[in-house]
Amino acid sequence: MMDPIAVPWEPRPGVPAAITVSQLARLIRETVRSNPLLSRILVRGEVSNLQTAPAGHVFFTLKDATAQVSCTLFREDAELLGFDPEDGMDVVVSGDVDVFPRKGTVQLLVRAATPAGVGAFWAAYQRTRKKLAAEGLFDSARKRPLPSFPRRIGVVTSEIGAVVHDIVTILRRRYPIAHIVVAPALVQGPGAPASLRRALAALADRVDVVILARGGGSLEDLWCFNDEGLARAVASCRVPVVSAIGHETDVTIVDFVADVRAATPSAAAELVSPNSVALAAQLNQAGRLLAQSIREIVSAARERVRGLGERMSPRGLRRSVETNREQLERLHEALSAIGSREILRHRENLAAVGRRLDLLSPLATLQRGYAIAEREDGHIVARATEVEEGDALAVRFQDGRIHVHVKGGGQAA
Repeated sequence: MMDPIAVPWEPRPGVPAAITVSQLARLIRETVRSNPLLSRILVRGEVSNLQTAPAGHVFFTLKDATAQVSCTLFREDAELLGFDPEDGMDVVVSGDVDVFPRKGTVQLLVRAATPAGVGAFWAAYQRTRKKLAAEGLFDSARKRPLPSFPRRIGVVTSEIGAVVHDIVTILRRRYPIAHIVVAPALVQGPGAPASLRRALAALADRVDVVILARGGGSLEDLWCFNDEGLARAVASCRVPVVSAIGHETDVTIVDFVADVRAATPSAAAELVSPNSVALAAQLNQAGRLLAQSIREIVSAARERVRGLGERMSPRGLRRSVETNREQLERLHEALSAIGSREILRHRENLAAVGRRLDLLSPLATLQRGYAIAEREDGHIVARATEVEEGDALAVRFQDGRIHVHVKGGGQAA
């Protein structure tokens, strides 16, 4: 490969001078900004690649079948929209076309936006959503669990189309013992909400769970599932309701109030029905475990009975008697040894207590030559002032008593 050779470029007469890339980008930007057709322009398209920056600015792509344009929605304008843009949403935006010089790309600075063709309906949707949310109909605490083994499964959907066929096929394959009750209803148009409410009411007392389903469609096609009356009917239904409306990205008011939302009608059928094949395998495994447990219990009981039989035989009884005799002899020897030591210890304790009592006994005092003066009722005279002349007293010595009469009145020493 040859090294490049720098050749100075000299402008020639009649040839315009070259401009820089920055000058070109600035020229394009000024041209675009000065064109009144590109200011406050209305553009309709589908939102995709939507991203929200930490600062609150929203970036997305507006596209149709053959083209796309980058869009920027600043935080101040995003807060005034009244709805949250989402991928796949068909919208009409108002804004100014601009050029981003650093990357040389065209972008649309969006000032306002509305869902395409359903601006008034979208506002009604937001009002209904906020109203029912404030009443607590969307709270997870009020959502009911699905029955594990429903005997009757209700399906509310159109009687024509692939939805009802797919649901019934999956239910019959997965859980053929369940009874399927289909309540046909309109799923599109002005009369759909009332039709859906009637079908739901017809099933409420006949089944254990209900699937409310519809295939995909435009926002206008699915609008009947945003009806407030239908939402309240779903919330007050006697049995749990599974909603499966449109595609996974389609969210309606009914989805918020339903006990469970499924991504598709087929997924709803799988949610309400246990897999009979898996159940059979689980039952077989449980049966094997139960049989094994019974065998182990019977074997253990048999061993216990065998052991009892051996102990109750003459030889076993003699062995038990000998064993018990040996234990009794050991216990007798131990108790004898302990008894002698305990008796000696208690005798010594009693002797010591007796010696302490003798030191405190009045009898010991008498043995040392003292006497005790008592009245006839046995009351001890402790002071001379307690007696008077003529009182009869008994004087107690260590070997007996003598009776005396007081000749002189008691005087203190």
